[in-house]
Amino acid sequence: MSTKRFNEEACIFNIQKFSIHDGPGIRTAVFFKGCPLRCSWCSNPESQVGGVQPEREFALAGRMYSLDAVVDICLADRAFYLESNGGVTLTGGEVLMQEDSATELLRRLKAEGIHTVLETSGFAPMEVFLRVIEHASLILYDIKHYDSEKHRQGTAVDNQIILNNLHEAVKRDIDVLVRIPVIPGYNDSLDDAAGFAKLIKEVQLTEAQLLPFHQFGQKKYETLGIPYLFSDYRTLYPDDLLDFMLEMKKQGVKCLY
Repeated sequence: MSTKRFNEEACIFNIQKFSIHDGPGIRTAVFFKGCPLRCSWCSNPESQVGGVQPEREFALAGRMYSLDAVVDICLADRAFYLESNGGVTLTGGEVLMQEDSATELLRRLKAEGIHTVLETSGFAPMEVFLRVIEHASLILYDIKHYDSEKHRQGTAVDNQIILNNLHEAVKRDIDVLVRIPVIPGYNDSLDDAAGFAKLIKEVQLTEAQLLPFHQFGQKKYETLGIPYLFSDYRTLYPDDLLDFMLEMKKQGVKCLY
């Protein structure tokens, strides 16, 4: 019988080196498997179900990694982190679903002097959320919708837990950047821009990052045999969000891309 403790392994479906879109500088992004949300536009639908699954064409079915192995993979690029003010980002899926593994991995990396980022939807009991973020240098906090019912329609969960955790993180003076995936027909109107700005100001933040809708995950839905509801929508670019950005700016919130 194995003596390995449950929190010494993590189910991960990808480790992406030289990432430049998951926090500052050059980073290694570690993708945790499993997510309680069911966003209909999700670019990683294979991440939603937890645990190791049979491999598909894109070979992102997940595998168990020892935390020692993940740390070794991440530390191999320490020189690039130092040169670019980068580090390691835990993303997913939803990292909070693997609370023990995520907490221990962040702790080990921070002890090595690595800048750590947690990308999360914030959907977890507050005690879980607070435990995991303790060793994060920065939280990239994805907000899908400011309205609870609209949030449920798009993700299958309401946003009350998410907003409570966001308030708590900001109250504890943790570095938080709200990120908004702008999805056609769901949260892309000027009224939505004003709604997001109101929410961000309520938690006493002053900026947000806009994530334009893209079609990077469409092929995965076909491979998995899952209906994809956004096949008829075109990819958005920063120029497409100019009015959205200006409305948020008018409401007192600066937007990044």
